[in-house]
Amino acid sequence: MRDQPPEQPPDQPPYLPPPEDVLEIGAPEQFAALAHPLRQRLLFALGHRPATTSQLAAQLDAKKGNVAHHLKVLREAGLIHIAETRQVRGGTEQYYQRTARHMVVARPQAAGTTAMLAAVAQELDRSPTDTHLTLRHLHLSPAKAKELGETLTRLVDETEEHTDDQPLHGVLVALYQQAPPTGSQALPTSTTSPA
Repeated sequence: MRDQPPEQPPDQPPYLPPPEDVLEIGAPEQFAALAHPLRQRLLFALGHRPATTSQLAAQLDAKKGNVAHHLKVLREAGLIHIAETRQVRGGTEQYYQRTARHMVVARPQAAGTTAMLAAVAQELDRSPTDTHLTLRHLHLSPAKAKELGETLTRLVDETEEHTDDQPLHGVLVALYQQAPPTGSQALPTSTTSPA
């Protein structure tokens, strides 16, 4: 079965999915929020279940005050929200969660794209196992490009997840039309570069 909530540790609040399925990113404050690798990593970390500032700081090996600052920026940009508040000894504990399961950059801007790719590059560098990275340029009709994009999206969306005790994997899917060459000679466009 798909989209079953992960099992919760006893100290976690009950799992509730994010309020939105898809959030289209397009506002300047959202792009500004994406322009920092730690904020990207926080969004990745909040992809499956709510977490507190302390939990996120421990998971990402970051200072609690730094994590709190970046959570505030993400919240003000509407990318995360407070899913639950609990009273604990000495204060209040807030559980943060992404506002949507999927975040789609509708009209990519250089700053947001650069930040997103920089965050993915950090994740690749930190990966304890071999990674799969392929760049390929294909000559496609608009209809075929649309079909490929829909197939890639469906493949990612329909992949059944295992339980929370299995390793977390990141998937980045990008399909774009290459800008036409500005000079008189075109570069070769049929390359594959696995890493």
